[in-house]
Amino acid sequence: QHRVRKGSMSEGDSSGESIHGKPSVIGGFFTRLGQIYQSWLDKSTPFSAVRWAVTLLLTAIYMIRVYILQGWYIVTYALGIYHLNLFIAFLSPKVDPSLLDDPDEGPALPTKQNEEFRPFIRRLPEFKFWHSATKGIVIAMICTFFEAFNVPVFWPILVMYFIMLFCITMKRQIKHMIKYRYLPFTHGKRTYRGKEDTGKTFAS
Repeated sequence: QHRVRKGSMSEGDSSGESIHGKPSVIGGFFTRLGQIYQSWLDKSTPFSAVRWAVTLLLTAIYMIRVYILQGWYIVTYALGIYHLNLFIAFLSPKVDPSLLDDPDEGPALPTKQNEEFRPFIRRLPEFKFWHSATKGIVIAMICTFFEAFNVPVFWPILVMYFIMLFCITMKRQIKHMIKYRYLPFTHGKRTYRGKEDTGKTFAS
């Protein structure tokens, strides 16, 4: 009896190891897949023009698909709202000047020409903006393959509401930029050239 019990326990242990071994293999596969994905993201970082060109191409493909299918307008509206929020975060400074009670707290924005150069630090960096926008398009594209997301709606109302929301949001953002006197674009530190050397020599 003791031998039978030991044998059954050894069999149970081996089966338990095999059961517990499967998640580790699956987890390793997804870990490796994530590493490859992150590697491609790192390689694409300096090629901003190519990255945004791919995103615009995906956007065009998605819009053509929605136009052909004549549906999934709720998904498209949600995608537009998501992209609008990303764009506003891209235009906003990392530290909101209106939230600072003390002007000495946090990195202030330059307001005069002779002040020290301070680059504009965004709340949402360009790379994260691109990555989130592209992921949103891919997810919206996947949703168009499922009929459950095709909620019937009168799409002109969504278009008008989105245009109104876009205008109100951008007007508020522009007022914020004018009030605190900042631009969401930095082209680098301004350099000043001295007098050019004529190359002439004077004999003594």
